[in-house]
Amino acid sequence: MSESEQQARQIAHWQVLAFRARSFRWAAAFLSRAQRQRVVALYAFCRAVDDLADAEWVTPEARKDLDRMRVALAAEPAGESLWPQSYLWFRNLCLECGIDLSVVGELLNGMTSDLGVVRLQTDRELVRYCYRVAGTVGLMMCSVLGVRDPRAWRHAIDLGIAMQLTNISRDVLEDAQASRVYLPADRLSAYGVGPDDLIRGEADPQAVSLVVDEVLVMADAYYRSADEGMRFLPARARWAILVASRLYQGIGRRLRRRYQCNPMLGRVVVPWSRKLALVAGPTVACMRLAIKPPRAPHRKQVGEYLDGLPYAGS
Repeated sequence: MSESEQQARQIAHWQVLAFRARSFRWAAAFLSRAQRQRVVALYAFCRAVDDLADAEWVTPEARKDLDRMRVALAAEPAGESLWPQSYLWFRNLCLECGIDLSVVGELLNGMTSDLGVVRLQTDRELVRYCYRVAGTVGLMMCSVLGVRDPRAWRHAIDLGIAMQLTNISRDVLEDAQASRVYLPADRLSAYGVGPDDLIRGEADPQAVSLVVDEVLVMADAYYRSADEGMRFLPARARWAILVASRLYQGIGRRLRRRYQCNPMLGRVVVPWSRKLALVAGPTVACMRLAIKPPRAPHRKQVGEYLDGLPYAGS
């Protein structure tokens, strides 16, 4: 790729971040230039793959790109010629940063599971889905940020899971309109609600709010575990990831306090004033983590349901 093509690619990646990742854009500002370029490229890939799984508008050719990438991953390390040309740059990023391609494969598995109607039945299905579409991103972030301490990996997975649980809680209405229900049917049924009730817009808002609150409680446990792993990150990356964590957790807290956990009232937006307050918090947290000795064990109760998945062993 020529220098001009690389510059055009970087500009395109930044445009994706600027227009589609307001919270993440704040966190990226705290990284070094080299870290930021790699992280923005990773985000652009994840965003593009997520769009490929969007049943609302995706073209058949775009769907084929998902299949081609899965075939190419299975053929690695000799899969270069099989990659869709428009995504070959991401393969190069993986090689440059040492991203494990089995982790990329799990991300694609998760995105593929979003094609068509989605119904999750249990907490196990929910957590494993969150690992695939977001825990994998945490692992890839470790690679692009140069985090080599293996103790960080499980905590990176936990942060991804926490953020995805927050997304799911926030987007219940939007997802239901696309025939996707990520709230576990087991939890919904405990309050007399079924997935189809959500899709038809007939679910009892109070019952849905109770389930959303339960999912946010799950998310908070994963955020706490993620915090334990921040000490394994380089100082500058630690600050950026803490900012991202606090901003996302702030979405869940606003959903609780202002919306009473009722996502049917519309999409939750955290105002700029609150974001500024949330960004200030990691300063104290980073100082505390700098002097607190590493705590090696990962809490096994947080890591339930992830058996057999890459890097998920305690």
